[in-house]
Amino acid sequence: MTFASMTGFAESTGSYEGLRWRWEAKSVNGRSLDLRLRTPPGYDGLEAPARRLAGERFLRGAFQISLSVEQPETARGLSVDAAALASAVRIAREVAAETGLAPARVDGLLALKGVIVADEVAAPLDPVARGHRDAAIVESLAGAFDRLVKERCSEGAKLAALMTAQMDEIEKLVGEAGRLAATQPAALKARLDAQLKELLDGGSVSEDRLAQEVALLAVKADVREELDRLAAHVQDARALIADGKGVGRKLDFLAQEFNREANTLCSKSSDIALTRTGLALKAVIDQFREQSQNVE
Repeated sequence: MTFASMTGFAESTGSYEGLRWRWEAKSVNGRSLDLRLRTPPGYDGLEAPARRLAGERFLRGAFQISLSVEQPETARGLSVDAAALASAVRIAREVAAETGLAPARVDGLLALKGVIVADEVAAPLDPVARGHRDAAIVESLAGAFDRLVKERCSEGAKLAALMTAQMDEIEKLVGEAGRLAATQPAALKARLDAQLKELLDGGSVSEDRLAQEVALLAVKADVREELDRLAAHVQDARALIADGKGVGRKLDFLAQEFNREANTLCSKSSDIALTRTGLALKAVIDQFREQSQNVE
């Protein structure tokens, strides 16, 4: 199974002994496999095979599947809408009484819109004929599902390229954060030294004492563990994208881990440049998570 999106649309048409039909299948994001099937009356038996076909091809997604059927011409009939005809007769009599004009003729009344309606009168099928008809319709649905698979995989290829580019950007920002983090102890020492001299009114503090204070601050501001985890998450994400086999949930969970490490990185930062890098990292991670929620 290749890397696939959960978004797509496909259709298929078919015919059987004069009966014509059209399937429409579309899918969007979903936490599980949710299939909603809409068929005309008399086609309820298609639901079970439709769900089986969907389960064979898809892992996740919210599906809207609809079937429209056009009966053969020989199955069409005409009937009179009694209520519409009664209203037309009443109005015709009132007009004739008020104007003195000749009463309306039957052909004129029947020609009024809505008086004659076309019925879809399908001849009842025996179980064998119904089975053949339903088999042909299900086969057509399988074709629509196969097209939908291709559509979702095509969208998935675009997603994979986009998410790979996002991993490249995250990896770049993690490297930048590592370089900035390496300069934090020296920056902390200089800042603390200046602050102490100001407090001591130009006095000085011993190098040993200053080193101890800087060491404590450096431990609190140490982000190497977060950077190591972020680098490992990048490799995990690349492996999942390459695998492509129903990895949507795993990518979504991994995006949450990315975000957790980026938040900790920002909270530990004591340098404005590192904080900006952390914020840029969070922005890319947020984009990555948004895309991961559309992966099957």
